[in-house]
Amino acid sequence: MNQIGFHQMAEMALKDVGVVCSHISAATAETMCAEILAAKRIACYGVGREGLMMKALCMRLMHLGLDASMVGDMTTPPVGTGDLLFTSAGPGQFSTVLALMGVAKKAGARTMVVTAQPEGNAPRQADVVIYIPAQTMANDQGGNVSILPMGSLYEAAQLIFFDLISLMLRDKMQQTAEEMRQRHTNLE
Repeated sequence: MNQIGFHQMAEMALKDVGVVCSHISAATAETMCAEILAAKRIACYGVGREGLMMKALCMRLMHLGLDASMVGDMTTPPVGTGDLLFTSAGPGQFSTVLALMGVAKKAGARTMVVTAQPEGNAPRQADVVIYIPAQTMANDQGGNVSILPMGSLYEAAQLIFFDLISLMLRDKMQQTAEEMRQRHTNLE
């Protein structure tokens, strides 16, 4: 790997992300859209770089006019019946994800987890599992691994998948790109 140039690394990384996205089922995308559209309010959560991808998704949901917020923001409303807690647990579990899922379920909200390890504790406790078949830190060693380090393949695939979901939602909601753009902040 020491002699691989930037463009060759880029090609390898893009190929890895493309392979992951090509293995996400259309039914998974439709399920995710249906859960989001059925929710009164959506609370998103993730840790680390996965949390950044969840923030990117939350922003797109807001651009679509949906009532979406990030857990941890002081303006996030409580969840309850009719709401959706959507979390990311690429390696299958994080203690905070499990705790938040418990709170949400007790309050009557549905839970949806995006993960690369569907047999993990968080996916087994979720109402809905969104499976992204990508390398995370749970399986980034040994044989067939991505050129991208640790969980970066999962996180990059999340970003692309989430933006594709936002396009699907836009079509289902019969919105235009301009309508989404009008909801973009002007406070930058």
